[in-house]
Amino acid sequence: MKISKIKLNNFRIYKGQNELNLSSKGDKNISIIAGKNGFGKTTFLTSLIWCFYGKLMTQVEDKYKKDVKNIGGYDNYLLSLINRDAKNESSDASLAVEVELEDLLIPSIPCRKVNIRRTYNLKTKEETLQILIDGDENELTKDVGFEVFINDFILPREIAKFFFFDAEKIVSLAEAKSKSELRSLSKAYSEVLGIKKYEELKNNLESLLIKLRRRGVSEHEEFKLKELLSEEDELEKIISHNQDKQDEIDKYLVILKAESDSLQEKLIREGNSITLEELKDLKSKRDFLKGESTIIKQKLRGLIDIMPFVIAGKHLGNLYNQLGLENDNLFGTVTEQILKKELKSFSKSILDHSDLLSLDSSVKVKIEKVINSSMISKFNKTDTTSKVGKVYLDFKEETYREFDAIYNNIKTTFLSQFRTIVKEEKINKALLSRTTKKIKQGEARKDNHLAKQFRNEKTKADDKIETLLNEKNELLVEIGGLRLKFGSHKKVRSEYEKNFNLVETDKKKYDITQKLLIKINELIKRIKNDKKYSLQKSVSLGLKKLMHKKDFIYNVRVNIIDDVMDIDLLDKNEVVINKDSLSKGEQQLYATALLKALVDESGIKFPVFIDSPLQKFDKYHSKNIIKEFYPSISEQVVLFPLLEKELSEIEYEILKPNLNKAFLIQNTNQGSKIISAGVNNLFKEFKKEKDVYTY
Repeated sequence: MKISKIKLNNFRIYKGQNELNLSSKGDKNISIIAGKNGFGKTTFLTSLIWCFYGKLMTQVEDKYKKDVKNIGGYDNYLLSLINRDAKNESSDASLAVEVELEDLLIPSIPCRKVNIRRTYNLKTKEETLQILIDGDENELTKDVGFEVFINDFILPREIAKFFFFDAEKIVSLAEAKSKSELRSLSKAYSEVLGIKKYEELKNNLESLLIKLRRRGVSEHEEFKLKELLSEEDELEKIISHNQDKQDEIDKYLVILKAESDSLQEKLIREGNSITLEELKDLKSKRDFLKGESTIIKQKLRGLIDIMPFVIAGKHLGNLYNQLGLENDNLFGTVTEQILKKELKSFSKSILDHSDLLSLDSSVKVKIEKVINSSMISKFNKTDTTSKVGKVYLDFKEETYREFDAIYNNIKTTFLSQFRTIVKEEKINKALLSRTTKKIKQGEARKDNHLAKQFRNEKTKADDKIETLLNEKNELLVEIGGLRLKFGSHKKVRSEYEKNFNLVETDKKKYDITQKLLIKINELIKRIKNDKKYSLQKSVSLGLKKLMHKKDFIYNVRVNIIDDVMDIDLLDKNEVVINKDSLSKGEQQLYATALLKALVDESGIKFPVFIDSPLQKFDKYHSKNIIKEFYPSISEQVVLFPLLEKELSEIEYEILKPNLNKAFLIQNTNQGSKIISAGVNNLFKEFKKEKDVYTY
C-alpha cells in the first residue's frame, strides 16, 4: 500500500489548495518534505492523522488527546485547524484533507485506488468523511461504517503511532517504566503483532460467560449484583479522575521546571554561577569540613600537651635516666631486703629442725657454719651503695610507669601521629578555603536587587515543584490502593456470580464457552511466545546494524507477564542495561530498531512518515540510519527533516540513491505552500529561503 497523492486545503498554515504527488516508479522508496522551523512539517503530519481518524485521533497519540482537552474539546479543536486568514475572509470557509491510496488489498473488493477525504465547514459546523473506491462509493464502506472501514481495512488507529511518528518523541518507547505505560504499549504491540484479534475473541468469550452467569438470577441476587457493579464503576471513575489529576500535575511540573531552569540561567547572567541546590550542598560541605577541623584540632591539642617534653630534648633523656636509677635503687633495695629476710628465715628453719636428721654434733656445727658463711658471702658481694647518690624526685612506682609510657610514646609513635594530624589539618584547611571561596563567588552579587528577585522567584518555583511532587506521590499511593481495592472487589463480584444457578441450556453453553476460553488462552500464549522470539531476533539485529558501539547491547530479551510485555537490553554478561543510562541518541536508536522490528513483524504494508528523523544522532549513527533503516523499513518512507541541522548535504548525498521525490515548504506572510524542488535542487532552493513566518 502506498500514498500516491495528498491534498490539503486551508489546513492551519497551509492556505488554499496544496497538492503533493508522491507516486513513484522503480524501487526508490524515500521522499523528503523539508522546511524550516514553523513552516508546517508537524502540521502536515497532523493533517494526515486527522484525515484518517478525525475525532478518534485522540486514541492515536497522547499528544492529540492533550491538545483536544487543553483547547476545550474536539469542536474547538476543529476550529483551530482552519487557516486563520481563510476564517477571517469568509464565514463559509472550510478545511479539507484528502489522501489517495494505491496498491491496496481489500478482501473481496478488487480495487486500484482508494480516496479518503475529510472536510469541516465553518458555517455548518459539520465534519464529513467520504471514501471512494476507484472513484465510486461502495456499499461495504457504508455497511461497516467509514471509521470502522479505515480502522479494519486501512490502518488500525492503535498502531498508527508506529507509522506516523516524531522520531525525537518516539523515545517514549524506551522510557516506558510504569505498569500502565507498559500495559498501554503492550496493547499496541499486540495490535502490530496480530495478537489483538485473538485477545478480542478471548474478551468476548469472557463477556459471554458473565452474561450466562447473570441469567435467571433472583431479584435479591440481581440487586446485590447491581450494587457490586455500581461500586466497581465508582472505583473506576475515581481511579480515572485521579489519573487525570496526575496528568495535570505532570503538565504543571514541566512548566515549573522550565521556569526554574530559566530563572537559573538569569541568575547566572547576573553573576550567580551556581544553582541553589549546589549552593546548599556547598554550605553543607563547609559545615562538615568545619566539624572535621574541630576534631583534628582536638587531636592536635592532645599532642601539644606532650610537646614541652619533646622540646626538652636531652634534658628529658637525663630525667628518664635519673628516674630509672632512682627506681632501681629504691625498689631494688627493698627487693634485696625482702630476699635477705626470707633467706635468713629459711636457714633458721633448717637449723632449728636439724635434730630430726639425727646428725652428729660436729656435722651440725659444720652445716651451721656453711650456711652462715654463704649468707655473709652472698650479701657482702652485693654493692649496697647507692648508684644514684642523692634522691631528688622520689617518684612512686605508678608515677614512674606513667612517665615511662610517655617517654616511650615520644621516642616511637609521636612523630608519625603528629605528621598525620598536621597533614589532615592542611588538607582540611585547603578544602574549607576552596569551598568558602565558591560560596562567596556564588553569593557575590546576592545584594543585587534583580538577582535577589530571581533567586526568590526560583525558590518559590522550586517549593511549588516539591509540593507538587509530594501531591503526585500521595496520588500514586491512593491510585495504588484504589486499584488494589478494585481488583479485590472484582474478584468478590466474580466469586458471587459463580454461585448463580444456571438454567440447563445456559449450563451447556457455559461449559462449551469455558472450554473454548481455555483453548484460546493456550493459543494466545503460544502465539505470544512465537512472536516473542521473533521480535527478540529482529530488535537485536536492528540494534547491531544501527549502533556504533560494538557489543554494547549484546542481546535482547522480551518478557511477557500476563498482559504486560517489556523488553530488556542485555550486555555481554547477560546483565540488564538500565534504559535510563542510555543517552537520548541511544534511546532513539533503540526505539528506531524496535519500530523497524514491529513493522517487519506486523506484515502491514503502509507508508511510514517520520518527523525530525535525525534529531539526536551523531554523524556515525545518522549514516547507519540512512543506509540501513530508511531504505528497508517500508516500501514508502516520507521524511520531514530540518536541512543542514538534521540532514546535511553529505548525508543527503548518501540518501540520494533511494530518493524518489523532494519537496520544499515555502513560507510567506500569506501562509505556507509545498513546491516540488527536485532531488538534485533541494538544497539550492532551500538556501534561497530567508524569512520565517510562523502560524
